[in-house]
Amino acid sequence: MKTEVLHIKNMVCDRCIHAVRDILDRNNISYNNITLGTIELNTPINSIETENLQMEFKKLGFEVISEKNQRIVKQIKAIILNDIFQEKLKNNQNLSVNLSNQLHFDYSHLSSIFSKTEGKSIQTYQNELKVERIKELLEYDELSITEIADTLGFGSAAYLSTQFKKITGSTPSQYKTSKKERNTLDTF
Repeated sequence: MKTEVLHIKNMVCDRCIHAVRDILDRNNISYNNITLGTIELNTPINSIETENLQMEFKKLGFEVISEKNQRIVKQIKAIILNDIFQEKLKNNQNLSVNLSNQLHFDYSHLSSIFSKTEGKSIQTYQNELKVERIKELLEYDELSITEIADTLGFGSAAYLSTQFKKITGSTPSQYKTSKKERNTLDTF
């Protein structure tokens, strides 16, 4: 049986997976697996089904990615997002090694594609996402700055604070008291 894989832009959380699953079920499209940014269909779909899916996905802010470089960028983002929000950064594995191992490309190739497509480096993207995660953890008020730094793979609370201030213009403590709004992950 021949399967088809669709790559979907802007799938960033479990709710996105559930929303995509609902769309596929409503359209009677058989699938094997759905992960962040990827749908493995049991059989290829025709052009009418593809067009219907694209319209439904668009209503929720999703988009089918067909160009190879866009797929690679989407995979890079999904890995980084997953690592940050699943708190897999404690082991401090080098980002370049992690991405190269998972995507089976040389990091310089991945970095070049990402920078050309996104207009920023992979490291900048990761740092911006980490800052959004820090904001979220600060709002929960369950972890200290030191614990957040450890959870997100920063070397120290001071380094976390420096990076946070570089991106947001305020320290974590200032952010916590100011109650500024977080950015949605869709903007990434």
